[in-house]
Amino acid sequence: MGTVVDDAASVEFHAFFERHHAELARFARLLTGEPDAADDLAADALLALWHRWDRVRSAEHPAAYARGVVANLARTRIRAAVRERRRITLFWSQRENRTENPDVAGTVDVQEALRRLPFRKRACVVLRHAFDLSEKDTALALGISVGTVKSQTSKGMAELKRLLGTDEASVRMHAGAFPAGGAAGGRDR
Repeated sequence: MGTVVDDAASVEFHAFFERHHAELARFARLLTGEPDAADDLAADALLALWHRWDRVRSAEHPAAYARGVVANLARTRIRAAVRERRRITLFWSQRENRTENPDVAGTVDVQEALRRLPFRKRACVVLRHAFDLSEKDTALALGISVGTVKSQTSKGMAELKRLLGTDEASVRMHAGAFPAGGAAGGRDR
């Protein structure tokens, strides 16, 4: 049950929301260039303001504070998008090689075995062996250390070998397990 102060704060915040939501969404759209994300950013900012409403409403310029929150959220979103674009560019910058007449049964087996690996092991194995990225590039793409790439790749390949019942898991992976995949190898550069 709310108190009189809680109810007053709620009414005050609701009025602030009604007065500034459209402006904050427009601001977010202009900062990010993403009309679809603008309302989400404005809503996230207003939610953050609600959680600190006692501080915000006592601020000299609550609307300026709100615009600052939107700007920070937009900056975070833009940085995340830039990082994601870099990762995508890294993935697709490798020359594509297709295998003619791939071993379809082997491909299905390898893909099924990969699905059974935990995400980090799977990602390391795929980037190192199917996309032929170096340990450093794999670490950069996944945001982990080179040592983690080494251990996760080694453990992932051991698990694949166990699941496939062969010591030739990497050979089978390179033989067409990944449509539009990269070259074979996975060597360090």
